Amino acid sequence: MIFDSHTHLNVEQFKDDLKETIERAHENGVTEMAVVGFDEPTIEKSLELSQEYANIHSIIGWHPTEAGSYTPQIESKLQQLLTTPKVVALGEIGLDYYWMEDPKDVQEKVFRRQLAISREMNLPFSIHTRDAMEDTYNILKDENVHLTGGIMHSFSGDIEWMKRFLDLGLHISLSGVVTFKKAIELHEVAKVVPLESLLVETDAPYLAPVPFRGKRNEPAYTRYVVEKIAELRGVSVEEIAQQTTQNAHRLFRLGE
Repeated sequence: MIFDSHTHLNVEQFKDDLKETIERAHENGVTEMAVVGFDEPTIEKSLELSQEYANIHSIIGWHPTEAGSYTPQIESKLQQLLTTPKVVALGEIGLDYYWMEDPKDVQEKVFRRQLAISREMNLPFSIHTRDAMEDTYNILKDENVHLTGGIMHSFSGDIEWMKRFLDLGLHISLSGVVTFKKAIELHEVAKVVPLESLLVETDAPYLAPVPFRGKRNEPAYTRYVVEKIAELRGVSVEEIAQQTTQNAHRLFRLGE
């Protein structure tokens, strides 16, 4: 029983074999997944998938690389769609200084607006941060995020950053990067992150784990993330799978 807390089955890379991909996930013990929509087409597809499949949930929001196209109309529609059944969080939102599609102030404004929506609607959120850890942290600290809780999606920081985000009441989600041989700092994070604050994900079709690195990622491969964390911590795969699934259920308020 594994919960892939962040995947993109709603993108072009899965259009030809979506059903088979979902079946492979089940065969590998990935019993639930959250499909993340980040712009209008992917939000629509995420909602479609969560309505069609019992084990799929939706996370929807406006990605920082799309910040320049965020309008009051987009915001109003997003607020409406966030009330759709099976939407469990707002995301992925945050800052991206790697691609830098829009200036920092534009990204920050859209980020803060969506954090405000998350508070207003009492929804947790999923954070994307790339080359922007310090600014992301400062904004989150400023926005009282402990009220809703959220996820540092595909966390890439060291132990000190982990502690700072944990102090804000956030979950740390590890992706296939934790299986990479040279991801030493992330290995150390995986060893010490409190189990009750840990999630696992693929970010498929990106960041495929070893032994599929460089190929298309898919939810079935969440198993390799779980196995690597279990190996690093010296515990059973079942313990990591069960605990991270429970954590996702608690954060997303499933089964309430």
